[in-house]
Amino acid sequence: MKEFNARRVFWMSLPIFAELLLQLLVGNVDQMMISRHSQAGVAAIGNGNQIINIIIILLSSMSAAATIMLSQYIGARDERRAGAVCNVAFLVVGGASLAASLALLLFWKPLFSWLRIAPEVMPDARGYLLAVGSFILVQGCYMTFAAILRSYAYLREIMTTALIMNGINIFGNAVLINGLFGLPELGVMGAAISTNISKCIGLAVISFIYCKKVRIPLGLSQLRPFPGAVCRRLLFFALPTGGESLSYDLSQAFILRFVNLFGTAVVATKVYCSIFANIAYVYSIAISQATQIVVGYLVGEQRIDRISRRVWTAVGIALAVSLSITALLWLNSDFVFGLFTRDQSVWRLGKTILAIEFFLEIGRSVNIVMVRSLVAAGDVRLPVGAGIVSCWLVAVAGAWLLGVHFGLGLPGIWIAMAVDEALRGAVFSIRFLTGGWKKHLPSVS
Repeated sequence: MKEFNARRVFWMSLPIFAELLLQLLVGNVDQMMISRHSQAGVAAIGNGNQIINIIIILLSSMSAAATIMLSQYIGARDERRAGAVCNVAFLVVGGASLAASLALLLFWKPLFSWLRIAPEVMPDARGYLLAVGSFILVQGCYMTFAAILRSYAYLREIMTTALIMNGINIFGNAVLINGLFGLPELGVMGAAISTNISKCIGLAVISFIYCKKVRIPLGLSQLRPFPGAVCRRLLFFALPTGGESLSYDLSQAFILRFVNLFGTAVVATKVYCSIFANIAYVYSIAISQATQIVVGYLVGEQRIDRISRRVWTAVGIALAVSLSITALLWLNSDFVFGLFTRDQSVWRLGKTILAIEFFLEIGRSVNIVMVRSLVAAGDVRLPVGAGIVSCWLVAVAGAWLLGVHFGLGLPGIWIAMAVDEALRGAVFSIRFLTGGWKKHLPSVS
């Protein structure tokens, strides 16, 4: 039996952290590279990705559900059901990917009308969306392979694949956007082509690793007779968590509408502080994913008494890292904001926001780790329900009340978001302390 002490969980989290941080940084590099070519191109890619990201969230929830179920069956040493999960995951994610591509092809125009995209941006946005959207199946298959490998703790292999993909994407952007080496200057379409090429190569690499490491046979023949119970259980994990993530993204869009009322400088401050917040909590996501895998193993092995200790240890590590990063950013706020702007009003407001961010990260670190752990233990309804209710009734309503109605501006909005995170953190902590989550433990026998 594997012994998942704090050191092992920490080492498991590092490759995941590197992968997530790389994705975060490369996303910003992509925007910088296209901005040198055309500001309208930035708007086109931004609007296209606004729609693509919603689809990615749903596919991510489905692949994460496969990770949870696989880790449980691996812990229970049930190879037959583990194989069924792999094949059902590809069927469900593949079907959802094809449906999403078809929907984008048919309904891109009303979607862009709803987003109120400027006419001068429309051609590039349409081309980018349809080009990238036609390769959603590739993205879905890649995410499913990554989810399976993550369940088997092949975390370095996933990190290496992500490094290869993102390196190819950066190189491809430089060549195709700007027309290097005698190739035509393609601008936004060059970015789309580079993205698709990197995804195809990433899929080829990760599928090769799967064949070498996991070697579970895949194919429609493996789904006879169809494992209906496995499919229903995968959707039980995937649909609620996907709905919660979608709800959170929509609530953040509403909050951004409030921020837009305060002028360009405040919007810029919000953007910069959000970037710094992403850096602060990306490790919390990494250790939460590692802990989720461990919780799944422990559920499968029926070592339930060890779950709470692992979760609280992960929470402590996440808090230490995220608060340390936030404190460093606050202490050096003039320098970090100076990397983006010379506007002193942004510096002053940003320092205030980072001070509030310190308290926000306390709740967020607890939430990120505990939500994944509760879902892995089968307790899905509480974290999903609490997340949906709180993000609208506390974060969105509070942002309007404090930021707009009482005139506190961006600090008021940040306080509302901090209260939202703190409230959910308290609910989830009580859930673990009282042991209420144990009533929802799944049977994997």
